[in-house]
Amino acid sequence: MNIIAWIGFSQGIFAALLMFAKKESSVSDKILSAWLTLLAIEFMTCGLDYIIFNEPLLSSSFLLFNPALFLYVKSLTVPGFRLRYVQLLHLLPFVVFELLAYFLNEPFNLRFFFMHDDNYVFRMIFSFANFVSWLVYIPSAIIYVHKHRMHLRNEQSNIDKNENLGWVLFVSVFYVVYCILSLLLTIIVYYGDFYQLLPHVFNYSALLFIVYVLGFYGLYQRKLPPVLLVNQSVKTSYQNSTLSVEMKASISRIIVEYVETHKAYLNPELSMDVLSAEISIPKYQLTEVLNMVLGQNFFRFINSYRIQAVKQMLADPKNHFSIEAIGFECGFSSKTAFYSVFKNFTGLTPLAYRTSLHKN
Repeated sequence: MNIIAWIGFSQGIFAALLMFAKKESSVSDKILSAWLTLLAIEFMTCGLDYIIFNEPLLSSSFLLFNPALFLYVKSLTVPGFRLRYVQLLHLLPFVVFELLAYFLNEPFNLRFFFMHDDNYVFRMIFSFANFVSWLVYIPSAIIYVHKHRMHLRNEQSNIDKNENLGWVLFVSVFYVVYCILSLLLTIIVYYGDFYQLLPHVFNYSALLFIVYVLGFYGLYQRKLPPVLLVNQSVKTSYQNSTLSVEMKASISRIIVEYVETHKAYLNPELSMDVLSAEISIPKYQLTEVLNMVLGQNFFRFINSYRIQAVKQMLADPKNHFSIEAIGFECGFSSKTAFYSVFKNFTGLTPLAYRTSLHKN
Protein backbone atom coordinates (compact mmCIF):
# COMPACT_ATOMS: atom_id res chain seq x y z
CA MET A 1 0.00 0.00 0.00
CA ASN A 2 2.88 2.34 0.75
CA ILE A 3 4.11 1.99 -2.82
CA ILE A 4 0.69 2.94 -4.23
CA ALA A 5 0.51 5.94 -1.89
CA TRP A 6 3.86 7.42 -2.88
CA ILE A 7 3.39 6.69 -6.59
CA GLY A 8 0.03 8.46 -6.37
CA PHE A 9 1.64 11.41 -4.61
CA SER A 10 4.42 11.80 -7.18
CA GLN A 11 2.11 11.34 -10.18
CA GLY A 12 -0.47 13.75 -8.77
CA ILE A 13 2.13 16.48 -8.19
CA PHE A 14 3.70 15.88 -11.60
CA ALA A 15 0.33 16.08 -13.40
CA ALA A 16 -0.65 19.19 -11.41
CA LEU A 17 2.59 20.94 -12.40
CA LEU A 18 2.02 20.06 -16.07
CA MET A 19 -1.50 21.49 -15.87
CA PHE A 20 -0.22 24.61 -14.09
CA ALA A 21 2.38 25.19 -16.84
CA LYS A 22 -0.14 24.64 -19.64
CA LYS A 23 -0.24 27.46 -22.18
CA GLU A 24 -3.40 29.57 -22.25
CA SER A 25 -4.55 28.08 -18.96
CA SER A 26 -8.32 28.31 -18.43
CA VAL A 27 -10.42 28.25 -15.26
CA SER A 28 -11.01 24.53 -15.89
CA ASP A 29 -7.26 23.93 -16.05
CA LYS A 30 -6.73 25.74 -12.74
CA ILE A 31 -9.48 23.69 -11.09
CA LEU A 32 -7.97 20.47 -12.41
CA SER A 33 -4.49 21.52 -11.28
CA ALA A 34 -5.80 22.22 -7.77
CA TRP A 35 -7.76 18.95 -7.82
CA LEU A 36 -4.68 16.91 -8.76
CA THR A 37 -2.67 18.70 -6.05
CA LEU A 38 -5.26 17.80 -3.41
CA LEU A 39 -5.33 14.21 -4.64
CA ALA A 40 -1.53 14.14 -4.33
CA ILE A 41 -1.84 15.41 -0.75
CA GLU A 42 -4.44 12.71 -0.06
CA PHE A 43 -1.98 10.06 -1.29
CA MET A 44 0.78 11.65 0.80
CA THR A 45 -1.27 11.61 4.02
CA CYS A 46 -2.11 7.96 3.32
CA GLY A 47 1.59 7.14 3.05
CA LEU A 48 2.41 9.10 6.19
CA ASP A 49 -0.33 7.27 8.10
CA TYR A 50 1.46 3.97 7.51
CA ILE A 51 4.78 5.49 8.59
CA ILE A 52 3.53 7.31 11.71
CA PHE A 53 0.59 5.17 12.88
CA ASN A 54 1.48 1.89 11.14
CA GLU A 55 -2.08 1.83 9.77
CA PRO A 56 -4.31 4.13 7.70
CA LEU A 57 -6.56 6.60 9.47
CA LEU A 58 -10.18 7.05 8.45
CA SER A 59 -10.16 9.23 5.36
CA SER A 60 -12.38 9.73 2.34
CA SER A 61 -11.14 10.57 -1.10
CA PHE A 62 -14.83 10.57 -2.10
CA LEU A 63 -15.47 13.82 -0.22
CA LEU A 64 -12.67 15.37 -2.29
CA PHE A 65 -13.30 13.69 -5.63
CA ASN A 66 -17.06 14.24 -5.82
CA PRO A 67 -17.20 18.05 -5.53
CA ALA A 68 -13.97 18.49 -7.52
CA LEU A 69 -15.38 16.49 -10.45
CA PHE A 70 -18.60 18.50 -10.29
CA LEU A 71 -16.78 21.87 -10.31
CA TYR A 72 -14.49 20.79 -13.14
CA VAL A 73 -17.39 19.60 -15.30
CA LYS A 74 -19.36 22.75 -14.55
CA SER A 75 -16.41 24.95 -15.50
CA LEU A 76 -16.15 23.13 -18.85
CA THR A 77 -19.83 23.15 -19.79
CA VAL A 78 -21.38 26.31 -18.32
CA PRO A 79 -20.84 29.53 -20.31
CA GLY A 80 -19.21 32.33 -18.32
CA PHE A 81 -18.33 30.09 -15.37
CA ARG A 82 -16.19 31.88 -12.80
CA LEU A 83 -14.55 30.32 -9.77
CA ARG A 84 -15.50 32.14 -6.58
CA TYR A 85 -14.20 31.70 -3.06
CA VAL A 86 -17.63 30.59 -1.85
CA GLN A 87 -17.32 27.51 -4.08
CA LEU A 88 -14.46 26.32 -1.91
CA LEU A 89 -17.15 25.42 0.63
CA HIS A 90 -17.74 22.32 -1.48
CA LEU A 91 -14.44 21.01 -0.09
CA LEU A 92 -15.29 21.86 3.53
CA PRO A 93 -16.66 18.36 4.43
CA PHE A 94 -13.43 16.77 3.17
CA VAL A 95 -11.24 19.11 5.23
CA VAL A 96 -13.40 18.82 8.37
CA PHE A 97 -13.54 15.00 8.39
CA GLU A 98 -9.86 14.75 7.50
CA LEU A 99 -8.88 16.93 10.48
CA LEU A 100 -11.31 15.21 12.85
CA ALA A 101 -9.95 11.78 11.89
CA TYR A 102 -6.47 12.91 12.93
CA PHE A 103 -7.75 14.67 16.06
CA LEU A 104 -9.68 11.56 17.15
CA ASN A 105 -6.94 9.25 15.88
CA GLU A 106 -9.65 7.19 14.18
CA PRO A 107 -8.21 4.26 12.15
CA PHE A 108 -9.68 2.67 9.05
CA ASN A 109 -10.85 -0.60 10.54
CA LEU A 110 -13.87 -2.39 9.14
CA ARG A 111 -13.98 -4.94 11.93
CA PHE A 112 -14.74 -2.25 14.53
CA PHE A 113 -16.49 0.26 12.27
CA PHE A 114 -19.97 -0.33 13.73
CA MET A 115 -18.79 -0.87 17.30
CA HIS A 116 -20.54 1.41 19.81
CA ASP A 117 -17.55 3.28 21.20
CA ASP A 118 -16.76 6.99 21.71
CA ASN A 119 -16.26 7.59 17.97
CA TYR A 120 -19.30 5.65 16.73
CA VAL A 121 -21.36 8.79 16.00
CA PHE A 122 -18.43 10.32 14.10
CA ARG A 123 -18.12 7.24 11.88
CA MET A 124 -21.86 7.18 11.16
CA ILE A 125 -21.91 10.88 10.22
CA PHE A 126 -18.81 10.29 8.12
CA SER A 127 -20.57 7.47 6.23
CA PHE A 128 -23.72 9.52 5.74
CA ALA A 129 -21.71 12.51 4.43
CA ASN A 130 -19.98 10.27 1.89
CA PHE A 131 -23.28 8.85 0.68
CA VAL A 132 -24.91 12.28 0.31
CA SER A 133 -21.82 13.67 -1.44
CA TRP A 134 -21.87 10.84 -3.94
CA LEU A 135 -25.63 11.08 -4.44
CA VAL A 136 -25.57 14.84 -5.11
CA TYR A 137 -22.37 15.55 -7.00
CA ILE A 138 -21.85 12.59 -9.33
CA PRO A 139 -25.34 12.50 -10.92
CA SER A 140 -25.13 16.30 -11.30
CA ALA A 141 -21.77 16.05 -13.07
CA ILE A 142 -23.03 13.31 -15.41
CA ILE A 143 -26.16 15.35 -16.22
CA TYR A 144 -24.02 18.38 -17.12
CA VAL A 145 -21.86 16.29 -19.47
CA HIS A 146 -24.88 14.57 -21.00
CA LYS A 147 -26.68 17.87 -21.67
CA HIS A 148 -23.53 19.27 -23.26
CA ARG A 149 -23.14 16.26 -25.56
CA MET A 150 -26.82 16.40 -26.59
CA HIS A 151 -26.49 20.14 -27.22
CA LEU A 152 -23.53 19.53 -29.54
CA ARG A 153 -25.56 17.05 -31.57
CA ASN A 154 -28.29 19.66 -32.01
CA GLU A 155 -25.80 22.35 -33.07
CA GLN A 156 -22.87 20.75 -34.93
CA SER A 157 -22.53 18.44 -37.92
CA ASN A 158 -18.91 17.61 -37.06
CA ILE A 159 -17.96 17.14 -33.42
CA ASP A 160 -14.31 17.24 -32.49
CA LYS A 161 -13.09 14.59 -30.05
CA ASN A 162 -11.99 17.39 -27.72
CA GLU A 163 -15.44 18.97 -27.74
CA ASN A 164 -17.70 16.07 -26.74
CA LEU A 165 -16.04 15.47 -23.33
CA GLY A 166 -16.18 11.72 -23.87
CA TRP A 167 -13.23 11.20 -21.56
CA VAL A 168 -14.98 13.11 -18.76
CA LEU A 169 -18.05 10.91 -19.21
CA PHE A 170 -15.78 7.85 -19.10
CA VAL A 171 -14.18 9.05 -15.84
CA SER A 172 -17.63 9.70 -14.35
CA VAL A 173 -19.03 6.30 -15.32
CA PHE A 174 -15.83 4.52 -14.29
CA TYR A 175 -16.02 6.32 -10.95
CA VAL A 176 -19.63 5.19 -10.41
CA VAL A 177 -18.67 1.57 -11.16
CA TYR A 178 -15.63 1.90 -8.91
CA CYS A 179 -17.78 3.21 -6.03
CA ILE A 180 -20.27 0.36 -6.42
CA LEU A 181 -17.48 -2.24 -6.51
CA SER A 182 -15.84 -0.58 -3.52
CA LEU A 183 -19.08 -0.81 -1.55
CA LEU A 184 -19.58 -4.48 -2.49
CA LEU A 185 -15.97 -5.28 -1.60
CA THR A 186 -16.36 -3.53 1.75
CA ILE A 187 -19.49 -5.59 2.55
CA ILE A 188 -17.75 -8.84 1.53
CA VAL A 189 -14.67 -8.06 3.63
CA TYR A 190 -16.77 -6.95 6.60
CA TYR A 191 -18.77 -10.18 6.73
CA GLY A 192 -16.02 -12.50 5.55
CA ASP A 193 -12.63 -13.54 6.81
CA PHE A 194 -10.56 -11.41 4.43
CA TYR A 195 -7.69 -8.95 4.57
CA GLN A 196 -9.32 -5.97 6.30
CA LEU A 197 -7.42 -3.32 4.35
CA LEU A 198 -8.39 -4.78 0.96
CA PRO A 199 -11.04 -2.07 0.26
CA HIS A 200 -8.48 0.58 1.22
CA VAL A 201 -5.93 -0.82 -1.24
CA PHE A 202 -8.59 -1.15 -3.95
CA ASN A 203 -9.78 2.44 -3.44
CA TYR A 204 -6.35 4.01 -3.78
CA SER A 205 -5.38 1.76 -6.70
CA ALA A 206 -8.46 2.89 -8.63
CA LEU A 207 -7.78 6.48 -7.59
CA LEU A 208 -4.24 6.19 -8.94
CA PHE A 209 -5.64 5.09 -12.30
CA ILE A 210 -7.98 8.09 -12.31
CA VAL A 211 -5.03 10.42 -11.58
CA TYR A 212 -3.30 9.12 -14.72
CA VAL A 213 -6.47 9.64 -16.79
CA LEU A 214 -7.06 13.16 -15.42
CA GLY A 215 -3.45 14.15 -16.02
CA PHE A 216 -3.29 12.77 -19.56
CA TYR A 217 -6.63 13.92 -20.96
CA GLY A 218 -6.84 17.11 -18.92
CA LEU A 219 -3.58 18.29 -20.45
CA TYR A 220 -5.09 18.10 -23.95
CA GLN A 221 -8.53 19.42 -23.03
CA ARG A 222 -9.03 22.82 -24.63
CA LYS A 223 -11.38 25.51 -23.45
CA LEU A 224 -14.65 25.10 -25.33
CA PRO A 225 -15.93 28.09 -27.34
CA PRO A 226 -19.06 29.72 -25.81
CA VAL A 227 -21.05 28.84 -28.95
CA LEU A 228 -20.67 25.14 -28.08
CA LEU A 229 -21.93 25.57 -24.53
CA VAL A 230 -25.51 25.26 -23.42
CA ASN A 231 -27.32 27.17 -20.71
CA GLN A 232 -28.01 24.32 -18.28
CA SER A 233 -31.00 26.12 -16.80
CA VAL A 234 -32.85 26.06 -20.13
CA LYS A 235 -35.08 23.03 -20.57
CA THR A 236 -35.87 21.80 -24.06
CA SER A 237 -39.57 21.18 -24.32
CA TYR A 238 -41.87 21.25 -27.35
CA GLN A 239 -45.14 20.75 -25.48
CA ASN A 240 -46.00 24.46 -25.74
CA SER A 241 -44.78 24.87 -29.30
CA THR A 242 -45.96 27.93 -31.24
CA LEU A 243 -45.52 26.10 -34.55
CA SER A 244 -48.60 24.69 -36.22
CA VAL A 245 -48.58 21.32 -37.95
CA GLU A 246 -48.53 23.09 -41.33
CA MET A 247 -45.59 25.29 -40.32
CA LYS A 248 -43.61 22.28 -39.10
CA ALA A 249 -44.23 20.45 -42.36
CA SER A 250 -43.21 23.53 -44.36
CA ILE A 251 -39.98 24.01 -42.39
CA SER A 252 -39.23 20.32 -42.75
CA ARG A 253 -39.53 20.56 -46.54
CA ILE A 254 -37.35 23.68 -46.62
CA ILE A 255 -34.60 21.97 -44.59
CA VAL A 256 -34.55 18.82 -46.72
CA GLU A 257 -34.75 20.74 -49.99
CA TYR A 258 -31.91 23.07 -49.03
CA VAL A 259 -29.60 20.31 -47.80
CA GLU A 260 -30.22 18.11 -50.84
CA THR A 261 -30.25 20.83 -53.51
CA HIS A 262 -27.18 22.68 -52.28
CA LYS A 263 -25.45 19.56 -50.94
CA ALA A 264 -24.86 21.50 -47.73
CA TYR A 265 -23.66 18.33 -45.98
CA LEU A 266 -20.41 18.52 -47.99
CA ASN A 267 -19.45 21.59 -45.98
CA PRO A 268 -17.43 20.38 -42.95
CA GLU A 269 -18.14 23.70 -41.20
CA LEU A 270 -21.90 23.28 -41.46
CA SER A 271 -23.61 24.04 -38.16
CA MET A 272 -27.06 24.97 -36.98
CA ASP A 273 -26.03 28.64 -37.02
CA VAL A 274 -24.97 28.36 -40.67
CA LEU A 275 -28.16 26.52 -41.68
CA SER A 276 -30.34 29.00 -39.79
CA ALA A 277 -28.69 31.96 -41.55
CA GLU A 278 -28.93 30.30 -44.99
CA ILE A 279 -32.65 29.51 -44.86
CA SER A 280 -33.66 32.39 -42.54
CA ILE A 281 -35.39 30.24 -39.93
CA PRO A 282 -34.62 30.59 -36.19
CA LYS A 283 -32.48 27.84 -34.66
CA TYR A 284 -35.03 26.88 -32.04
CA GLN A 285 -37.59 26.17 -34.77
CA LEU A 286 -35.08 24.14 -36.77
CA THR A 287 -34.19 22.10 -33.69
CA GLU A 288 -37.85 21.44 -32.93
CA VAL A 289 -38.66 20.33 -36.47
CA LEU A 290 -35.57 18.14 -36.76
CA ASN A 291 -36.28 16.37 -33.48
CA MET A 292 -40.07 16.19 -33.62
CA VAL A 293 -40.84 15.89 -37.34
CA LEU A 294 -37.73 14.38 -38.93
CA GLY A 295 -36.95 12.40 -35.77
CA GLN A 296 -33.23 13.18 -35.75
CA ASN A 297 -30.89 15.66 -34.15
CA PHE A 298 -28.88 17.94 -36.43
CA PHE A 299 -25.71 15.83 -36.16
CA ARG A 300 -27.40 12.60 -37.22
CA PHE A 301 -29.51 14.27 -39.90
CA ILE A 302 -26.53 15.80 -41.73
CA ASN A 303 -24.27 12.80 -41.29
CA SER A 304 -26.87 10.47 -42.76
CA TYR A 305 -26.38 12.37 -46.03
CA ARG A 306 -22.61 12.23 -45.67
CA ILE A 307 -22.64 8.49 -45.12
CA GLN A 308 -24.85 8.00 -48.17
CA ALA A 309 -22.39 10.07 -50.24
CA VAL A 310 -19.50 7.99 -48.90
CA LYS A 311 -21.27 4.75 -49.81
CA GLN A 312 -21.79 5.98 -53.37
CA MET A 313 -18.12 6.89 -53.76
CA LEU A 314 -16.97 3.58 -52.26
CA ALA A 315 -19.25 1.69 -54.67
CA ASP A 316 -17.94 3.57 -57.73
CA PRO A 317 -15.29 1.38 -59.44
CA LYS A 318 -13.89 4.43 -61.22
CA ASN A 319 -13.20 6.18 -57.93
CA HIS A 320 -9.56 5.83 -56.93
CA PHE A 321 -9.60 8.12 -53.90
CA SER A 322 -8.26 6.75 -50.63
CA ILE A 323 -10.83 6.01 -47.95
CA GLU A 324 -9.67 8.98 -45.87
CA ALA A 325 -9.89 11.29 -48.88
CA ILE A 326 -13.45 10.11 -49.54
CA GLY A 327 -14.38 11.00 -45.96
CA PHE A 328 -13.00 14.52 -46.32
CA GLU A 329 -14.62 14.88 -49.75
CA CYS A 330 -18.01 14.03 -48.23
CA GLY A 331 -17.87 16.63 -45.49
CA PHE A 332 -16.13 14.97 -42.52
CA SER A 333 -13.61 17.14 -40.74
CA SER A 334 -11.30 14.40 -39.46
CA LYS A 335 -10.40 10.78 -40.05
CA THR A 336 -11.42 9.85 -36.50
CA ALA A 337 -14.86 11.45 -36.85
CA PHE A 338 -15.37 9.81 -40.25
CA TYR A 339 -14.55 6.28 -39.08
CA SER A 340 -16.56 6.67 -35.88
CA VAL A 341 -19.71 7.98 -37.60
CA PHE A 342 -19.49 5.49 -40.48
CA LYS A 343 -19.28 2.52 -38.13
CA ASN A 344 -22.09 3.92 -36.00
CA PHE A 345 -24.36 4.14 -39.04
CA THR A 346 -23.39 0.93 -40.85
CA GLY A 347 -21.85 -1.34 -38.24
CA LEU A 348 -18.76 -1.65 -40.47
CA THR A 349 -15.55 0.27 -40.98
CA PRO A 350 -15.25 2.00 -44.39
CA LEU A 351 -12.62 -0.55 -45.45
CA ALA A 352 -14.83 -3.50 -44.43
CA TYR A 353 -17.76 -1.93 -46.27
CA ARG A 354 -15.70 -1.47 -49.45
CA THR A 355 -14.46 -5.09 -49.18
CA SER A 356 -18.05 -6.37 -48.80
CA LEU A 357 -19.01 -4.54 -52.01
CA HIS A 358 -16.26 -6.27 -53.99
CA LYS A 359 -17.30 -9.67 -52.60
CA ASN A 360 -20.82 -9.13 -53.86
